[in-house]
Amino acid sequence: MQVKTYNAGICGIGYYVPERIMTNADLAELVNTSDEWIRTRTGIAQRHIAGEGEAVTDLALQAAKRALADAKVEAEDIDLVVFATLTPDRIIPSAASTLQAALGAKHAAAFDLSAACSGFVYGLSVASAFVQQGIYEHVLVVGGEVLSRFVDWEDRTTCVLFGDGAGAALVGRVPEGEGFLAFDLGSDGSGGDALDIPAGGSRLPVTEQVLAAHQQFIHMDGKAVFRFAVKVLGQTVEDSLKKCGLPPEAIDWLVPHQANQRIIDSAATRLGTPAEKVVINIERYGNMSAASIPVALAEAYEAGKFRRGDVIALAGFGAGLTWGSCIMKWSKEDKS
Repeated sequence: MQVKTYNAGICGIGYYVPERIMTNADLAELVNTSDEWIRTRTGIAQRHIAGEGEAVTDLALQAAKRALADAKVEAEDIDLVVFATLTPDRIIPSAASTLQAALGAKHAAAFDLSAACSGFVYGLSVASAFVQQGIYEHVLVVGGEVLSRFVDWEDRTTCVLFGDGAGAALVGRVPEGEGFLAFDLGSDGSGGDALDIPAGGSRLPVTEQVLAAHQQFIHMDGKAVFRFAVKVLGQTVEDSLKKCGLPPEAIDWLVPHQANQRIIDSAATRLGTPAEKVVINIERYGNMSAASIPVALAEAYEAGKFRRGDVIALAGFGAGLTWGSCIMKWSKEDKS
């Protein structure tokens, strides 16, 4: 028996960032750094920081509401919530289940997805499969982080990099020839120690000794991660393009993970994508991990940059080490 399949794409998108802004000058009052040091090495000028008592599901709720409003879909019509995050409110229950309740998506299944900065692309691939196979009609994919709770504010090599925020996309059925064309996902677990939070899991529970050693915070081998990212970011886009039979010059917009300006520039150069076709907001938000790509995508859409039929490449990399990319043909009308 032949199974009917559908085209899947983004039907609605939205984002939210906390009100508080921490500038590089603010950071210079906490650690030995400067605006010039941070800008020249990363491209970051400021980042948004969650308020006291503000958790990742609080940010995600606002982003999800905006995505649903954009899609003109009610929360009760959501079939599945996929929440990409490495900073959930609690170990259990999942952030996805907490968000589901807050949204009133009472008919939806829900689960978290852990792929760090690649998480949103991974989440889109899961949503696409469910929709294409006709299993679900509406899948909400969220990428959200409150990384400010997991950085060591005494470590200038990491605390200057990260910010908080959330982005959400409602994935559903779109016309033939539009939506997701190809995905490329990968992992090299042998590099996992290059970017991790050592404590808090079953291998190293939190103790007084662990806290004294600051092992509950993000630890990163910056040089190793940089080498990995420069190698993989452009490559994964090329691999996705091959899967759908498109050349690099077909890309109308490149939306990369916002971790470092030099990494983004390297990928754009490799792909031959001109600077004016690369969506960049790292200066204002820093690295928001799983929230990075959806926030950049939603901002560009709201700014009216995308046209229906544009070929958009999403590309991320992160802890794991993981990578992921997606090629899609934009299926929404111009933002007016």
